[in-house]
Amino acid sequence: MEIPAINLKAIVLVHWLLTVCGLLLPWLPTSYIWGNFTVLAVGVWAIAQRDSVDAVLMFLIGMLVTILTDIIVLGIYYHAGELQYQLAPNLFRFSAGMVIFSLLLKPASCFFVYQMYRERGGEYTVNFGFPSVSRNRDSYQSIDQQNESSNSAHPYNQAQTQDSKPGVSKY
Repeated sequence: MEIPAINLKAIVLVHWLLTVCGLLLPWLPTSYIWGNFTVLAVGVWAIAQRDSVDAVLMFLIGMLVTILTDIIVLGIYYHAGELQYQLAPNLFRFSAGMVIFSLLLKPASCFFVYQMYRERGGEYTVNFGFPSVSRNRDSYQSIDQQNESSNSAHPYNQAQTQDSKPGVSKY
């Protein structure tokens, strides 16, 4: 079963629309606004640079971080917003519903953004640039053991072992 290709423009557009609809009433803190619109700006950067792996990776990491921050913001501010907008409960429910729908849609969006990351040449593992020590010593040769082929390949060793060849000088 092949995974359908979702356009990055569609993901950014849908999350922008849901974020704007969620902000119809000012019940969310500015950290929610700054966080989500900053991630969407990184998404626009990923759209503008079609071959950039870094832009897609930063958009993916930003989406993952906003999943966590959206859960925290909803947990803290939902009840206060509900009490604040008792005169317009339907508008508040619509606004909160769009925020919740955006939150529920983000894991699926992260999956598709990860697929785009892989298509652009990203690796399975994320490398943050820290040096690492490898324990793979299969390609190393031990000092204690001398290889016979390396001894016979050296011209000075050939001169000492093969006395019958003409033109070989003895030392």
